[in-house]
Amino acid sequence: LRSLLDPDTSEKITRIVDEAAKRSAHPLGRLILQARLKQAARLTEQVMRAEAISHRPWSDRLAATMIHPFWGYPILIAVLLVMYFLVGDLAAQKGVNFFEEVLFGRTIAPLSHWLITHLLPLEILQALFIGEYGLLTMALPYAFAIILPIVGMFFLCFGILEDVGYLPRLAVMADRACRLLGLNGKAVLPLVLGLGCVTMGTMTTRILDSKKERLLATLVLALGIPCSAQLGVILAMLAGQPMLSLLIWMSVVATVVITVGRLCSYWLGGETSFFLYELPPLRKPKLSNILIKTLGRLEWYVKEAVPLFFAGTLALFLLDRTGWLATLESWLEPVVVGWLGLPAKAADALLIGFLRRDFGAAGFFEMQRRGMLDGTQTIVSLVTITLFVPCVAQYFMMIKERGWRTASAIAAAATGIAVGIGGILLRLLRAFPIA
Repeated sequence: LRSLLDPDTSEKITRIVDEAAKRSAHPLGRLILQARLKQAARLTEQVMRAEAISHRPWSDRLAATMIHPFWGYPILIAVLLVMYFLVGDLAAQKGVNFFEEVLFGRTIAPLSHWLITHLLPLEILQALFIGEYGLLTMALPYAFAIILPIVGMFFLCFGILEDVGYLPRLAVMADRACRLLGLNGKAVLPLVLGLGCVTMGTMTTRILDSKKERLLATLVLALGIPCSAQLGVILAMLAGQPMLSLLIWMSVVATVVITVGRLCSYWLGGETSFFLYELPPLRKPKLSNILIKTLGRLEWYVKEAVPLFFAGTLALFLLDRTGWLATLESWLEPVVVGWLGLPAKAADALLIGFLRRDFGAAGFFEMQRRGMLDGTQTIVSLVTITLFVPCVAQYFMMIKERGWRTASAIAAAATGIAVGIGGILLRLLRAFPIA
């Protein structure tokens, strides 16, 4: 651009840029944007009557409050707490109990057991469907009795926030936090989408401006962003624990993600691009929109996720029948039992977590319901499965977007970090018990 200007004009621009850099620690782009916003506000005051400005609609005042540097955070916390109650208590406790105990326990399970025992006389076929790793006794209840109520409520809440217009404001509020990772607020869009499906979130990192930001966002998605099904199970497990357990889980995951992001951002070098995003007006949620979005996402869950639950259960069944499951558990016992302090059965959840991390989380959820995990083990298991290796679908998406070497390096790093942090956390919680 400077080559197109005359020397005097180019020198003046250089002087202005240097003076702006000395006066403020913010990037020049941010200073220009702030100046534009101030000028736009002055023009608005000139063309609008004072009464119109002082009597703005309540939706405009609420929209401004949502991105206020101070008041925006209490609103964000309130939204998260409401979601925590709806997903972790209403769906995970009451919804799961109804589906598992009433619908499956009293109807589907007895009927399935009667049909299989009468129609399939071979023991191996009976075990395939109604055994410990049976398709009808493990995959079906996990997919529809445990995960479906939780995922359905999460999709409903997500649809409401989306329809209201709060998600873009969440991006604005997250800009400062994202910059700790070497990203800007625009990156919160694939990160938030990752809360629905991390695979889709990885694909949408294409919207970011630089190769560095796309790589960092992919790493953060693989390391510390649980998908909706996994997050729902995590909230369900934490709902029965003290509030301190939730804070510990959030703090540990956030600290690890920020630390890894900062280190990688420093190692990769380069500047973070500037964040400029258009905010739509707040809207009253439309029931038809919310229902269509929720049903569409549930359809995706049934078509894309449920088959993997059955495939994972079948893999466990084959490993168990061939004796490899016991062998793998014995190989993993020093890590799972010795380092992480979890029951040996937790190896099943970690093994299947690569197929789908929410399936691994569901395994821990079932162990907790059976009384196999105490409070400390619950926190350790949740931190480990949150930071664990990305699921196979996300792994293939990372290969497509970043290449197989980068994808494999991210997967290996996530596994090592998850196991390492889980063991360290176990020893800290034992040294300083929370209850």
